[in-house]
Order: sequence, then structure tokens, then C-alpha cells
Amino acid sequence: MCLILREDFGGLSNRKEEKIMANDKKLVEAITSMEEDFAQWYTDVVKKAELCDYSSVKGCMIIKPAGYAIWEQIQQQLDAAFKKTGVENVYMPMFIPESLLEKEKDHVEGFAPEVAWVTHGGLEPLQERLCVRPTSETLFCDFYRNEVQSYRDLPKVYNQWCSVVRWEKTTRPFLRSREFLWQEGHTVHATAEEAEERTIQMLNVYADFVRDVLAIPVVKGQKTDKEKFAGAEATYTIEALMHDGKALQSGTSHNFGDGFAKAFDIQFTDKDNTLKYCHQTSWGLSTRIIGAVIMVHGDDSGLKLPPKVAPTQIMVVPIQQKKEGVLDKAFELKSRLWDKGFRVKVDDSDKSPGWKFSECEMRGVPFRIEIGPKDIENNKCVFVRRDTREKIEVGLDEVETKAAELLETIQSDMYEAAKKHLETHISDAVTWDAFCDTINNKPGFVRAMWCGDRACEDKIKDELTATSRCMPFEQEQLSENYVCCGKPAKKMVYWGRAY
Repeated sequence: MCLILREDFGGLSNRKEEKIMANDKKLVEAITSMEEDFAQWYTDVVKKAELCDYSSVKGCMIIKPAGYAIWEQIQQQLDAAFKKTGVENVYMPMFIPESLLEKEKDHVEGFAPEVAWVTHGGLEPLQERLCVRPTSETLFCDFYRNEVQSYRDLPKVYNQWCSVVRWEKTTRPFLRSREFLWQEGHTVHATAEEAEERTIQMLNVYADFVRDVLAIPVVKGQKTDKEKFAGAEATYTIEALMHDGKALQSGTSHNFGDGFAKAFDIQFTDKDNTLKYCHQTSWGLSTRIIGAVIMVHGDDSGLKLPPKVAPTQIMVVPIQQKKEGVLDKAFELKSRLWDKGFRVKVDDSDKSPGWKFSECEMRGVPFRIEIGPKDIENNKCVFVRRDTREKIEVGLDEVETKAAELLETIQSDMYEAAKKHLETHISDAVTWDAFCDTINNKPGFVRAMWCGDRACEDKIKDELTATSRCMPFEQEQLSENYVCCGKPAKKMVYWGRAY
């Protein structure tokens, strides 16, 4: 754990500073270095920052206040972005009758291994098993069948915020758990063109949100048939790259065509007075995106939260707070900043300043304000950035203006750092040997041509534990032939190992 202390604690000597630092190092539990063990680093950060905890139900997590506050920021801002495109929120039941789930063959086969079943109501066995929703396509289809009668009823552009259950074998906080929070949009349209337009539109909403709010750059593209959503005609994805070079699918948008409509008999009378099947989409983003924020931005001191998603954007830390006027000035700063719309707190605990600084960094607060007796005397305070640890002296009369400017700078700088990491971890391969060597020895994405044959995808997964992440919208012809089999190339694909 790296502790960043003030050059002076309102007048403390260097010797006293060193003593405080030594005591704080004993008090603060160390976080494993990400270079030493990235998986353990991730677990340490999640636990030490008190984002979540394990529950008595294996594979399920308790999202603690610090973690849920991040999800609230994501939910509020993403929901607003949805509503700008005409989305309305609804809520569907969490139980799906088995007969309803089985109406779409590919869909049920895709989810069968992960389904949790309810077989009893109280002490009585149920006449029909109920599935605890792994996703809600079938529920929305059943609803739309009765809701949609005419072209005048279309489109329906709905979304729900809920939890789903998927009985995962291997779990990890936020990244994979048996119950997780998410949003799932489900829309129904009169034409294939409208459905495709909505599918791409929502993918772009995700990409813009992840870039602008979470400061994470992504690769956008289409999934191969092997990797697409069960029952979809096409699945589009945003793929982010973590610090360790593994990919994380961060949001998906699916075009169902009229397959679900035919399975559930969702028809409408069109303008020409003929019956037609509807075209549908769905799209989702879950709490695993919190895992992406941790793994893209974090360091050995803990979290680094982008200002736009940080529950606490500014922490005011009073130095020598027992001295007259220090706490009053700290809370005055908080009040001024709060009134300007900043999310700000004061750490008035009885912990030492060094402990407070370390805890502030570990929790990822974008910047802290240090204020002590000498600062008040000189009509100034000190801003300390979390991302760079830069210290900036600021006059007390310009705190609000400088805070706004610094938060914008931090947001932008964090995105640029993540973008640089992504760009420097993308490699091209035009031969099988080069492809294997890059996958095995250079973390990140590998761009290579693909013949379109699923057998080649399977070979890469079996031999290299890597998968196709997406076929990017911006295609390039890296070579004439596919690296795996030598057949003529059809698509350029991003490949990589993933969470």
C-alpha cells in the first residue's frame, strides 16, 4: 500500500511525518500488487474498498453501500440516456413457466445449463416448474402477443431494471455471479429495418456511456454465430480491455428478427391490412461493468473512479482538525461545493491524516482537498489528484471553479490513459505461428483474418483458450487467407482471452 502524505501536516516536522507514515503502514492492510497476482489484486480491491461481500448462498454476492452507490450512478445516467431515445421502463415477473421458456428452441437450449428452477410453492409441488429468469425475452414476447394488434401499436420500446439468475459454475465478484443486477431492453417493431436501427442505436448508447462516463474505450462490432446470443439473428458488442490484457464483454445488443415473433405468434395488422410478424431486439448491461471500471483504472493503491461515476467526487480532509476553526472551514468548503452540485464529503473521523489519505485513495475518490491551520491562515487549500497524485495549491475563494476544472481534467486524462493502454495492446497476426505466439505471450487483442468456419473458432478456443471477441464494424484486409487454416479470409476479427 502506497501512502501519499502532505509535505506538512499543518506544521508537523518531517520526523513526526515519518512516524505517522510508519504507523499507518501497520494499520492499512496491503493490497497485492497487480503485477504479482492480478486476480488476487482484484479480490483485495473489491474487499478492501468494501464494494461487496460473499453471502451464505454460494456464488451470490452482497453489494455493499460503496459498490451499490457506483451502480446507482450508472443506473441514473444510463437510464437518462435510454429515455432520450424514447425508452420507457416496465417491470416483468421474475418467474417464467417452463412451457413458455420452451417455445423458442435455440433460446432454451442456450440457457438450459444455467437455469434455476422453482418446483414447490410452500409445501405443495407446482403443476409446472417455474424458471427464475436468466433473461426475459419470453416474458416480453408473451406480453407483446396481447399488447400488439395493429401497426399503430408499434414500436414498443421498453426496458426493465432488475436482477437475473444464472447458475454459473465459476463465480467472481461483479464479473460472474449467480444473481446479478442489470437492465434489459426489449423492443418490438413493424419492420426489419427499424429493428436493426434500434439494435445499433442502443449499442452506440452503451459505447458512448462507457466512454464518456466510465472513461473506458471499447471496440465495437458483431459477434460471430458461435458467440452470439441464443435465439438472435445478430449480436453486437462493445469489448473493453482490462489492465491484464484480457477482454471483458461490456454490453450487448441483439437483433432477433422475427424468430421470437413466429415462436410466440406475435402478429399485427399492417397498413395494407395484412397480418405480419413483428421484429424484435434486446440489449443489456450489468453490474459486471463495475468490474471493468476496477480493472481498467485501478492501481496498487486501490480504486480509481472516473469523476462522472464516482459516488464521492471530492473528499475534504481537515488537518489538525481539533484546532479551532479547522473543522468549521472543512464543512464550509463542503457546503459550498455541495451547493454547486458536486458529490462531496468531509472525513472528520479521528483517524490520522495519513490513514485518511490512504483510505481516500483506496476508495478511488477522484481528488481530495487538504485544509489545515496554516492553509486557513494563508487563505488556501491543497487539491491532491487520485490519478496522478499531483498536488495543487488553490485559493479558498476559487475552490468551486478549480474543482470543476480539475474533475473535467481527471475524467479526460483517465480516458486517455485507458485509450493508450488499449491501443498499445492490439497486435496483428497474419500467420498461425505469429497468432499463437502473440496470444500466448502478449496480453491484449489480436487482430487476424477469419474464414468464417466455426471449426477454426473451436480450434483456437481448444488450443489457445482464446475466443473471437467481435468482427469490428471498421474492417481491414490484413491478409488474403485465414491464419488458422489458410482458407480465403472473409472477416477481420478481434481475438483474445476474456473474463
